[in-house]
Amino acid sequence: MKKYTFTKEERLCSQKQIELLFNNSSSFILYPFRIVWTSQTLADAPYPAEIAISVPKKRFKRAVDRNKIKRLIREAYRKNKGELFYPFLSQQHIKLSFILIYVSNELFTAVDMEKKLNLCLNKFIKEYAKVAE
Repeated sequence: MKKYTFTKEERLCSQKQIELLFNNSSSFILYPFRIVWTSQTLADAPYPAEIAISVPKKRFKRAVDRNKIKRLIREAYRKNKGELFYPFLSQQHIKLSFILIYVSNELFTAVDMEKKLNLCLNKFIKEYAKVAE
């Protein structure tokens, strides 16, 4: 039985790492997300990816709305990371740090959010293949 968890070690919390990510990274947009990412060789870390989630105050003034969107994104990521994304990262021996920035002005349902995030994870796999060549 698989464990679908989202632990503290999977969260990108370091201000220094986040700053490096914005200064020295690749990115792409797949509506409603903008993904800023960087990779490095895997150093026997228990989790091959670290993620930060951002919802701009400019687009959603109320904290309730921002928090709801972040909860939906975390839940979608938690459910979908283990099927294709983590096996790919482990197979390639890379550790990925990335930030998901929500760029839409409207609120998506949980089902739509999950579909969009799944598309983003699949697109990342294709983007990494391009950069690796």
